[in-house]
Amino acid sequence: MAERPVDLGWVRVFVAVGKMGSLSSAAGTLGLTQPAVSYQIRRLEEHMGVSLLQRQHRGVELTSEGRRLFEVTSRTVDDIDMLVRSLRSQSERPAIRLRTDYAFSSLWLIPRMHTFRLLYPEMDIQIVATQRMEQHGPPDGDIAVVFGTREDFGSNATLLLPEKVVPICTQGFLDRNGPFFDPVEIAGARLLHLDARAPSPWFDWKSYLAELGINRDAAIGQGELSFNTYSLVVQAAIGEQGLAIGWMGLVDSLLASGMLVTAGPMLEAPDRGYWLLPPKAQSAQTDRLAAWLISEAGADALKAQDP
Repeated sequence: MAERPVDLGWVRVFVAVGKMGSLSSAAGTLGLTQPAVSYQIRRLEEHMGVSLLQRQHRGVELTSEGRRLFEVTSRTVDDIDMLVRSLRSQSERPAIRLRTDYAFSSLWLIPRMHTFRLLYPEMDIQIVATQRMEQHGPPDGDIAVVFGTREDFGSNATLLLPEKVVPICTQGFLDRNGPFFDPVEIAGARLLHLDARAPSPWFDWKSYLAELGINRDAAIGQGELSFNTYSLVVQAAIGEQGLAIGWMGLVDSLLASGMLVTAGPMLEAPDRGYWLLPPKAQSAQTDRLAAWLISEAGADALKAQDP
């Protein structure tokens, strides 16, 4: 389909005859019969009132009027064909799909995409954000970044962001309600929750406090808020609605800017976090994207180690 020329009617017929000097050769190139090509030329000559071709024994030759018309039409046909090839190439070039969840896409990926665009401006990427990621891997040709454990994804997965969490809030909320030196004080604060299936696949407030030896009653803390996406949890924390669990790697820039501050001990789950799942059908483009994701995550890890 990509090689099929755009129908330009008599213009393409005339240019083909002018280039080849033969009605039969032009007909063969265009997929027409020789009488059909001859008929098109005769109609064109009648319409313009001049002879465009001189019939010879072994072909045809352009008249002076025909050469003037050929100079204009041949350039036009070539330019149109070049433009059509470019447009078709753009429309038929498949985009690399990167599948991940809302938190990773909005808080980690999007702020960094400008660096990838600078490296590979010719690559098309489609980011597909969903909360229902399949753990058996992405469809053929797609890359996925998924939260889970090594056991969930197998040996082909690469750990990008190991789970490290710390309570976060604004400095204003901390000044008014803190400090939270003791886990009991955290348990008694107004907490912001991320909805998850039970048991939660990541640290939630119940598991976080349990690691610190606190069994928090679910009924404690009146007026608490819960959200179905982590981005909303973070926005609520910025809005001084309560304490949130901050995933390092996702909230680093907010902590660095001072929009949010840490307000409690950090906990880690080294075998749990965001994993890169390579596509079943790899290509040079997917390899570049995967290498860039690993490089960016590694750079984040080095920054976190700096004093």
